[in-house]
Amino acid sequence: MAPRTRAQLAEKMAARDVPADVALEVLDRFEEVGLVDDRAFADGWVRSRSVGRGRRALAQELRRKGVDDDTAEQALEVVDHDTQLEAARDLVERKLRSVRGLERAVAERRLFGMLARRGFPTDVVLRVVREALEQQA
Repeated sequence: MAPRTRAQLAEKMAARDVPADVALEVLDRFEEVGLVDDRAFADGWVRSRSVGRGRRALAQELRRKGVDDDTAEQALEVVDHDTQLEAARDLVERKLRSVRGLERAVAERRLFGMLARRGFPTDVVLRVVREALEQQA
């Protein structure tokens, strides 16, 4: 079974009609023995998903998984501005092949959209796309 957050397990137990007091007791015990660790989950999630995602998208994914904001912020410390720049450059480099021959405005729009959907900050998106298109010209 893949690692799960405490919130995900609580949701599954509720869906199976496990009484709330029993679920709480089980989840507390799981945390005591280390079977449920939201911090470790968040660290692993960020490590495995940071290659093609920006910090904002990762934070949103962790929130959806039930990780609290403080824990998510601690896990996201490894995703700094330089890491995001490098990841964005890699993505744009791969995508450039499919936008060759298009008008510059169309290529910009497609590349901007791709990076924005993946949660990269605006300054990173603008810088990386413009650098790539200038090098291509």
